[in-house]
Amino acid sequence: MSKTKAKILIVDDDTDILLAAKMFLRQHLQTIHTEKNPENLPGLLHGESYDVILLDMNFSREATSGKEGFYWLNKILEVDPAAIVIFITGYGDIELAVQGIKEGASNFILKPWDNQKLLATIEASLKIRESKLELESLRSANKLLVADQNQVFSNLIGKSQAMKKVMKMVEKVAKTDANVLILGENGTGKEVIARTIHRNSNREDKVFINVDLGAITESLFESELFGYKKGAFTDAREDRAGRFEAANKGTIFLDEIGNLSLNLQSKLLSVLQSRKVVRLGSNKEIPIDVRLICATNMPLYKMVKENKFRQDLLYRINTVSIKIPPLRERIEDIEPLVEYYLDVYCKKYKMPKKRITGGTLKRLQKHNWPGNIRELQHAVERAVILSEGNILEPQDFFMDDDSSHKEDLLPANFNIEETEKFLIRKVIDKHDGNISRAAHELGLTRASLYRRIEKYGL
Repeated sequence: MSKTKAKILIVDDDTDILLAAKMFLRQHLQTIHTEKNPENLPGLLHGESYDVILLDMNFSREATSGKEGFYWLNKILEVDPAAIVIFITGYGDIELAVQGIKEGASNFILKPWDNQKLLATIEASLKIRESKLELESLRSANKLLVADQNQVFSNLIGKSQAMKKVMKMVEKVAKTDANVLILGENGTGKEVIARTIHRNSNREDKVFINVDLGAITESLFESELFGYKKGAFTDAREDRAGRFEAANKGTIFLDEIGNLSLNLQSKLLSVLQSRKVVRLGSNKEIPIDVRLICATNMPLYKMVKENKFRQDLLYRINTVSIKIPPLRERIEDIEPLVEYYLDVYCKKYKMPKKRITGGTLKRLQKHNWPGNIRELQHAVERAVILSEGNILEPQDFFMDDDSSHKEDLLPANFNIEETEKFLIRKVIDKHDGNISRAAHELGLTRASLYRRIEKYGL
């Protein structure tokens, strides 16, 4: 008969109980340790990791209060918060044992016990231990993931007055739980700002959930954001939490919120007002506690006047608004950004440190950068990969210098929608109609670009 791979510790001052338990359990479990003196527990726990610990509630002669059991339960949990402790108790101590479960014990067994019931209790506790360890592993992995993500966005780069103003706003708003609306063109770093706010908030050790609303179709909106129950629709084969539930206690970042239809705006507003979600296929309300950060490149105030965006939703998401200026309006930031990305990509591609000349910097500062920081980042990466020497010249950034000057030209009308329409047409033409490449350069998803193509009739 194969034995379960588990390590069990039994702590009781009655040697007969220790012997009886060990004789029976060693037939089913791989490792059984017994201990008569609870004073030895700290040393045992620092030297070994036990899957289940059976702990007597009373050790002193005539003791019946259970205080000793509670004391040693707390000591065990101090050393190993994931420990599974089963109290060993007499019939008269059942109420104390139930109180012990409230204090952190996993279960209790009565003396004298039925062997099969003892084994069943231990096997059930082993499954709880496995679940606890998996949860701790996931939490540790999530902390590492968050740390890795935050490392990428470790600094807001910029020395211009415009960026200093943004940094000051971020510093002020981060420690609050206020809803934040981030405004700015594509590629200006709205997600970087959102992550920086989260990283400097009281929720920094919790999850940051990024939702690209421009990439979620209307039919999937509720299931993606609010979750669903098994059987709610054809492909709902299991229960699934939505993005709001996943972000509970943390931050949810709703990017491209200006793309939502009025119908979806209404559904989102309902959740934001009630702070509760209802999964598709269920009537149960699930409370949520999230920090809300939204972003868009669209003129929401103008859209409100045109009845394209709900005014009550705008007020709800806009406790504090942060406007990120485009790169062309803060050319002082081009130099530190270039230096930063040169360092990043030289390290990434294991190349000697590269630098730019004063003439190259001036040329970069003259460029209009319609794709903003994202375009600059891609230009630096391309230059690092393709340049022959360690001194980068303008031609390393602009492969066809004449065409780059032509692309600097913008329409005379600086209306945001007209400008966006112009840029989309130029980039699509540049890539000969290849939507994937055009979307990548514009910093959009394919779905978002298709929606804009339909919107502008391109």
